[in-house]
Amino acid sequence: MIDLKLESVNLPGGISTELEVIRHPGGAVAIAINETDNICLIKQYRHAAGGWLWELPGGRIEPGEAAIISAQRELREEVGLEASDWQPLINFWSTPGFCTEILYLFCARGLSDVPTERDEHEVLEVHWMPIPEALALCDSGEITDAKTLLGLYKLARVLDL
Repeated sequence: MIDLKLESVNLPGGISTELEVIRHPGGAVAIAINETDNICLIKQYRHAAGGWLWELPGGRIEPGEAAIISAQRELREEVGLEASDWQPLINFWSTPGFCTEILYLFCARGLSDVPTERDEHEVLEVHWMPIPEALALCDSGEITDAKTLLGLYKLARVLDL
């Protein structure tokens, strides 16, 4: 999933040093909005975080895969949905101090049900809620996942909420 390297670099200003860098292929995230303007959130068990997190569906970009294809695949696998309309929202570095991961967020509409294809290690629940309710979970601190916070706040700006 990742590649940890110790890299010799020449920084601006002529300073040479060694830095630990995690090479990551990036990730894609889907904000699925249904016909009643509810969004899909998953509550997923994350061992590294010590419990359950509210998240938008998403995952790692596979080698040679475009970000939009990854987002479509993750929405299908995790939630059992396909979308006919995909709009890019924002791309961002997750942790640029030591990691090359860029996340690509997309808005998905025109949803239809398909079978899920979850990995056996994925433990999650699918929830639907109005966008203002999801934003309230962000504001209260109940949603703490960075991609989900940024995605929901960006969606609110795009929709002028």
